Amino acid sequence: MTIELKDGERLDDLQRNHYQIIQHPEKFCFGMDAVLLSGFAKAKRGDHILDLGTGTGIIPILLSAKTEAEHLTGLEIQKESADMARRSVLLNDLQDRIEIVTGDIKEAGSIFAPASFEVVTSNPPYMIAEHGLANPNEYKAIARHEICCTLEDVIAASAKVLKPGGKLYMVHRPFRMAEIMQTMSAFGLEPKRLRMVYPYVDQEPNMLLMEAVRGGKSGMTVEKPLIINEMPGVYTREITELYSF
Repeated sequence: MTIELKDGERLDDLQRNHYQIIQHPEKFCFGMDAVLLSGFAKAKRGDHILDLGTGTGIIPILLSAKTEAEHLTGLEIQKESADMARRSVLLNDLQDRIEIVTGDIKEAGSIFAPASFEVVTSNPPYMIAEHGLANPNEYKAIARHEICCTLEDVIAASAKVLKPGGKLYMVHRPFRMAEIMQTMSAFGLEPKRLRMVYPYVDQEPNMLLMEAVRGGKSGMTVEKPLIINEMPGVYTREITELYSF
């Protein structure tokens, strides 16, 4: 299908199933965190997945290629990002599996039926209001700073829409790990799986991947570290395989 690009937009090849994604470099483009989350998340045949804060739809598109989930929904508050996501869905002929909804994460519990998803994914804004300067670009600021939603908003919404036993998969920053785990537990989401992501083997982690289960029993598995680079400009084998899908 031919989709018209708007001013400033570009097509990026996802190197999987010939899928492409529409992005606007001056607004926001997906990063490695989204790719890592799509590799960490798991879904079974027939599952329904909700991606909170989907941006241009990268996670639903990647998960549609990597899983046998029956249906994927992306929720995005920024209208222009949601529009790019919808056009990417059409471009890849995925409209029968992926739906993009424009809306607020804080209202997810009323937009969607309670306990209607087996899996929720989220790559939420990492930075709290007092942490650094917000990006002067409004689109990037909303994606990176807690302007339109907070960590608690994301977790509360996930708890409302997940079925009992459903799983939340999140990528975030290590400096907020204690807060993430406490908030998940407060909303009945038990942290079950953790993987720390390191830029180099001898550096501190700069990302974490977390799985939580609604109503899960206590007990968490810490997986082996995920190392991004062997040396400057050279990914580790695991990252190369992940990007190669």
